[in-house]
Parts: sequence; C-alpha cells; structure tokens
Amino acid sequence: MGNQPAKQQERGEILLKVVPPLDRAYVRWLARDVERIHGFTPRNPRAVQPPEHYVEYMRFSGWLDVNLDDPDLAHLFK
Repeated sequence: MGNQPAKQQERGEILLKVVPPLDRAYVRWLARDVERIHGFTPRNPRAVQPPEHYVEYMRFSGWLDVNLDDPDLAHLFK
C-alpha cells in the first residue's frame, strides 16, 4: 500500500468493436450526398441587405463614406 502503485491485474478479456454490415448502395449514396453538401457553392448568390440599425451605425461611424476616386481603391473598381 502506501505510495506504491497497485499491481495491474492481467485480464483474459478481449474487447471487440463490432460494426453491423452496411448496404453498399446506401454507403455510395451517403458519400455522394456528403460530397454534394460540402462542395456546394451557389451559382448566383444574392447580395445580403444588412438590417437598418447596422446601416445607421455604419453611417454614423463614417464607414459608408467611400471615395470612388481614391487611388488605393481604384483596382477594386476596374
């Protein structure tokens, strides 16, 4: 006892993780569906209109004042 660790008792048990058989057609369908979901990009994404209170806050903060003649922004408008 004391500070010595207790001896590990060796067990004769073997634990198995058993997976039930899966239908191949279902697995193919599931893999295709997951690939379709994760690879999805909309063709014509619509612009999102922010809520009015966001627009008002941005206007008061001066974040909506953009000078289109600014040389730093010129490459964005070509």
